[in-house]
Amino acid sequence: MRKLRVIALLPVLALACCAPAPDPGSVPQPVTRTAPAPSVVQEPVYNNFLDAPQTPGTWTYNEGDDFSYALFAPAGQPARFGIECMKPSREVRLVRGTAGTGPTPMRIRTETLQRLITATPAADGRPMVIATLPASDNLLDAMALSRGRFAVETGGVETLYLPAWAEVTRVIEDCR
Repeated sequence: MRKLRVIALLPVLALACCAPAPDPGSVPQPVTRTAPAPSVVQEPVYNNFLDAPQTPGTWTYNEGDDFSYALFAPAGQPARFGIECMKPSREVRLVRGTAGTGPTPMRIRTETLQRLITATPAADGRPMVIATLPASDNLLDAMALSRGRFAVETGGVETLYLPAWAEVTRVIEDCR
């Protein structure tokens, strides 16, 4: 009985295998979409930040009555990072040249210490985020005494690999 059922189904199966191919015009074509731009900067990853190439630019130092500051900038371009001493309050401000709309994570990496701090947008609307530390903070010592450089990672923009030149130490010492 089973053999008869199988034999009866053979012509149906044979016809199913010979069905005509669908018309290419009726087959839906895949839609090509471009991916949205990434919200995070894509940059190389280093096992040790000390292996990364230094960010192009130089430090300059300036002093006023109630403050001093060092700015790091490529030649002829706006500053990308700054360290400011507010002498009356003995606070050091770490300033990253980038627009911000709210609290922004800023990680400072040195040879001996790293810390995640929070930077906030400049109150006057200038395109910068600022993190404030007491002049006695040991992170500042680690930045000044780091073997050759320190790194500044700020959410959404490229990492800066900055040289630990005398200007950095001078601003920190101005606040002590």
